[in-house]
Amino acid sequence: MRLEGKTAIVTGGASGFGAGIVQKFLAEGARVMIADINGDAASDMADQLGVNAVAQVVDVANAASVQAMADEVLGRFGHLDILVNNAGITHLPTPLEDVSEEDFDRVFAVNMKSVYLTARALVPHMKSRSAGAILNVASTAGLSPRPNLNWYNASKGWMITATKTMAVELAPSGVRVNAICPVAGETPLLKSFMGEDTPEVRAKFLSTIPLGRFSTPEDMANSTCFLCSDEASMITGTALEVDGGRCI
Repeated sequence: MRLEGKTAIVTGGASGFGAGIVQKFLAEGARVMIADINGDAASDMADQLGVNAVAQVVDVANAASVQAMADEVLGRFGHLDILVNNAGITHLPTPLEDVSEEDFDRVFAVNMKSVYLTARALVPHMKSRSAGAILNVASTAGLSPRPNLNWYNASKGWMITATKTMAVELAPSGVRVNAICPVAGETPLLKSFMGEDTPEVRAKFLSTIPLGRFSTPEDMANSTCFLCSDEASMITGTALEVDGGRCI
């Protein structure tokens, strides 16, 4: 029960890595807000997981929606200990000059602006308590970029830099900020990363991962739980590679 008595928000919490993180946090004793743009999925998940899980509809790229989420979590729980910025999207594998402006804007709004918006809404509360842990779900794409995912790569590289500068600035206030960098996993985004989901494409992708498998929601949940727990009280500003050796 490493998170007993803690309260947390997990954005994009109704599917993929986010759902794994939510379930792990609950199993470790936390109360968790499942914040997702898919309100029905968040509500269904909360109903299944019991009284310590609550659902919240949020568009992480929209300031008013993020503020409403912050107001709801503080009104319901009284305080917030952990913020997991997990929500993210990608554009399809495309030559960098052919990505549409609409896709570019959406990737940067969801993957980057959201980190600013959640910080603006919730960091003052964490500062007031001289405590808190923020975890940003970045990607190996921000460390070892691959062709044709250029603007997605760039957004995750930005998230890693944001994590480090947030950590330096917020450390005197008692707030820790870390990131994890997953390799692609069995999530709804996998097909988008690969362009097409065929045995041949999967085999080619897996050949770049020394441990020979995709990541799982459980892999992300375990690393996130550690970094957000008091066991990691001396760790801030790290971008932990959870990638089966992909970035070596």
